[in-house]
Amino acid sequence: MVVCKSWSELEKMHEAGLIVWSALEKMRTMVRPGITTKELDEFAEDYSAEHRARPAFKGYRGYPGSVCTSINQEIVHGIPSASRRVKEGDILSMDFGVELKGYFADAALTVGVGKTAPQREKLMRVTRESLEHAIEKVQPGNRLGDISAAVQDWVEQNGYSVVREFVGHGIGTKMHEDPQVPNYGVPGQGPRLQEGMVLAIEPMVNSGGPAVRVLDDDWTAVTADGSDSAHFEHTVAVTNKGPWILTRPREASGPVW
Repeated sequence: MVVCKSWSELEKMHEAGLIVWSALEKMRTMVRPGITTKELDEFAEDYSAEHRARPAFKGYRGYPGSVCTSINQEIVHGIPSASRRVKEGDILSMDFGVELKGYFADAALTVGVGKTAPQREKLMRVTRESLEHAIEKVQPGNRLGDISAAVQDWVEQNGYSVVREFVGHGIGTKMHEDPQVPNYGVPGQGPRLQEGMVLAIEPMVNSGGPAVRVLDDDWTAVTADGSDSAHFEHTVAVTNKGPWILTRPREASGPVW
């Protein structure tokens, strides 16, 4: 069942979302050759505690970290480790969420480590742009399929593929609520968007084929063909004034990440 939120509930989610946004922005500046994914995870956990928020992922279905850190061909759910150091030229996806005062927010971005190859820069750009196209469709009266198709169309126009095994989701007093938000679909189909709906929209885009496999740790999802993958996400509310990105300051402008 899809639960629409009141304006006061959206304000609470925005408060949580600003913690997520600020933590990810700070982690973005921390990323450099040689840093371990565990260092980023520890920062996120400490930052949450400083802001009286709870890392939403830690302990969720047994997940051991506060941030999902996924490198190069890893799509999502990479586990932070003190033995994993990012290298010059890598791309690193960081997915982070918190619970604050009973409400959740969730976002992700992919960053290059040092100087990255043009093809990796393009993959990150196209993935971010697909999220922007999707957010534009978050309007009352549109259909969920309009969001999904916006991602798929932009990604495939640029020669990439969308991951189908993992999808976005509704979010609110739980991390995962209805509806599911696939990154592929048909315009004009699916549930109609209503004011107060909140969606975590998260394109996961592969430079090769869409197939995935999960490693022996039972968490880390990688591309089946070894191609690179990028991931961007925001928590977005449907309002009569248009999309409200809850994991971003109100005054922010320009690209979504």
